[in-house]
Amino acid sequence: MKKYFYNVLLIVCLLLMANCANRGRPSGGPKDVTPPEIVRATPKNFSTNFEGNEIRIYFNEFIKVNNIQKQLIISPPIEPAPEIIPLGTASKYISIKINDTLEPNTTYAFNFGNSIVDNNEGNPYPYYRYVISTGDYIDSLSVKGNIIDATKRQPDDFVSVMLYEIDSTYSDSIVYKENPKYITNTLDSTTNFSINNIKKGTYLLVAMKDENQDNKFQQKADKIGFHNTFITVPSDTTYTIKLFKEKTDDRIIRPRLISGEKIAFGYEGDYKNFDIKLLSKVSDSFNYRITKDPKTDSLNFWYVPRLKTDSLIFKVTNNKNYTEEFTVKISEQSRDTLNITPEPKGSINFSDHFSITGSTPLVDLKKEHITILDKDSTKVDFKTRLDTLSNKYYLEFDKTEKNKYNITFLPNSVTDLFGNSNDTLSYNLSTKEFSDYGNVRVNLKNATYPVIIQLTDDKGDVAFEKISNKPEPIDFRNTTPGQYFLRVIFDTNGNQEYDSGNFLKKQQPERVSYYPEKLDVRSGWDLVQEFILSESDPDPLKN
Repeated sequence: MKKYFYNVLLIVCLLLMANCANRGRPSGGPKDVTPPEIVRATPKNFSTNFEGNEIRIYFNEFIKVNNIQKQLIISPPIEPAPEIIPLGTASKYISIKINDTLEPNTTYAFNFGNSIVDNNEGNPYPYYRYVISTGDYIDSLSVKGNIIDATKRQPDDFVSVMLYEIDSTYSDSIVYKENPKYITNTLDSTTNFSINNIKKGTYLLVAMKDENQDNKFQQKADKIGFHNTFITVPSDTTYTIKLFKEKTDDRIIRPRLISGEKIAFGYEGDYKNFDIKLLSKVSDSFNYRITKDPKTDSLNFWYVPRLKTDSLIFKVTNNKNYTEEFTVKISEQSRDTLNITPEPKGSINFSDHFSITGSTPLVDLKKEHITILDKDSTKVDFKTRLDTLSNKYYLEFDKTEKNKYNITFLPNSVTDLFGNSNDTLSYNLSTKEFSDYGNVRVNLKNATYPVIIQLTDDKGDVAFEKISNKPEPIDFRNTTPGQYFLRVIFDTNGNQEYDSGNFLKKQQPERVSYYPEKLDVRSGWDLVQEFILSESDPDPLKN
């Protein structure tokens, strides 16, 4: 019996030791992704005959309010702005203290945006709206509609939709400077919107992809869309708003010398519109070239010879109404060296051209110093072409399938602005068989010409492009196999490029239509695709 007791005691001790040995840090469990919940509000949401000076909203956990100065929209505005607690600390309630008498018989909506988050994980209580009225009823009118994107197949998530009241203080610049009277958001699951609790009146309807969530339009960062005429509430109309990215206004940003005889003119807008003119007096031997920097939004002004001066004065204009003068300080710095970059490398498509790009401005190419030999060592005739802005020399020649080409540049074939030239260069290219590619023919119905027809990838980047001025089959020959989206741009002004809209000019973007399904381009296949365009896309001007 005694032996049995000791055996039991030994087992119990071993179990206790095992339990202690297995102790460690407990698992943290899954991350909390649950937003805070509202347990009550005083007075209740959608209360009428409000006469107090404080509102309290209680939550089931500690919360914080982030960026409340930008996020909170009160419609109509209350001046002076209410005092909001907490700011920067955690609390289980939000207090809104009103420091002035509210207007009688008025519905007030407090739109918190994404400012309310839980204290631990930052999970938001998205777009909470608290509504009260100082009168006997809550304004119940609404504006409904949907958002489309001017160039994308689907619009962005979290698009703000705003109403600005048309009164004696209204101006077009209101979207840049003032908060809207009413605001809602499409969130992340729908393109539809509904702005509620609106009073009768006339409004400007605007949609905005508000990147920094300050409820004001910033051209460089935000997309915008608008109904071109004021709307009247109440209305049974369902509005369609087309969201677009405005072209940034043309301007030059602080030009500066970045290496020997190379001045970088940073820019915003369309670099093709700028004209850079040197105002400082220079000798007759002065020469210059302007190239587009391949990596940055800069135009590079290269010049020779080296100047003995402290500064240069430039005047920059565009083909619109931009004019500005700049003084650039000059110092002695090392010049960039000449490096040659070929494109493409390895395989080349039948419709592509071989090119070389210089790290410094290319000014001369001696064709007689260049040879192109095919796989049979037969010389191939070619033409040359210089694109000064991109700083590329193109070698254009006919290519046959399943062939190999050797391109040789003898020394001094290429010379740059500073008199530097190349050593021997040799590049090898090859072509595939025609059956390795696919062919696509697009037949458009109901098109208004001219149009730009594009095959794009999933991100909307253009892989192939054609321009058509009349009803005709559009052929994309020798297309790399893959899946593409078919996009048609209605080139209204015939400038062979897509033109976006402009809010201040009340200009809507050019119409863009996507074929609803992907095109599957296969090797050795001929795909014929008919695209029946609607008579018109939803037009914000006609709602």
